[in-house]
Amino acid sequence: MSSLPELSQFSFLHALRVRWAEVDPQSIVFNGHYLTYADVAITEYFRALGVAYPGDLAQDGGDFFAIRTLLEYRAPARFDDQLQIGVRSARLGRSSLTFALGIWRDGELLTSGEIVYVHADGATRSSAPLPQWLREKIESFENTQPQG
Repeated sequence: MSSLPELSQFSFLHALRVRWAEVDPQSIVFNGHYLTYADVAITEYFRALGVAYPGDLAQDGGDFFAIRTLLEYRAPARFDDQLQIGVRSARLGRSSLTFALGIWRDGELLTSGEIVYVHADGATRSSAPLPQWLREKIESFENTQPQG
């Protein structure tokens, strides 16, 4: 990742409070839970788009598969912290969708990263172009056209 994301770069934020079961013996969030936080926020991002995932994609015979995840940890989250998880579509490829992520507590960036999904035929798992209706929803929601 080349630069640190800023909260103002995200038109979608999802609030999440750290639960007791998510902290490790050092009283900080166990690193694996940050991907769960990202997954929850991406699901809510789709909901904000008006996309029922995975049902809407399945109607066209498609699905998403994660092919790359990257998280950079900058500061720890702790039990009962109120987090803001920013999600935005950073790039739309032919068949791929890259999400940029940021996790903040009281304006402090705790974690940044990205997740790349590939749209594929649900039966063969071979890549397939992103549906045009999904591209249009993302572009409209982001009020811009992500890099292609």
